Amino acid sequence: MKSRPWGLYAIALAVLVVGLVTLGVPASTLVVAALALACPLMMMFMMSGMHGRCGGANQNAERHAASDMRDQQPTTGRR
Repeated sequence: MKSRPWGLYAIALAVLVVGLVTLGVPASTLVVAALALACPLMMMFMMSGMHGRCGGANQNAERHAASDMRDQQPTTGRR
């Protein structure tokens, strides 16, 4: 699993915010933009943590389905 450079992302974000404030963008506009981006960003972070887990659930479901099929086979001719 690759580690992500979260520190570099934080530094880049801080430089962007300081640059925008220096150029005259009101801080209230930046706060509104941050609130608007909070939901998609949280979704990206939450879903990136789930990478690879769905395959395990599918494999378990397939195993249970296969065992159910064995249980439902007729028992005639078996001892």
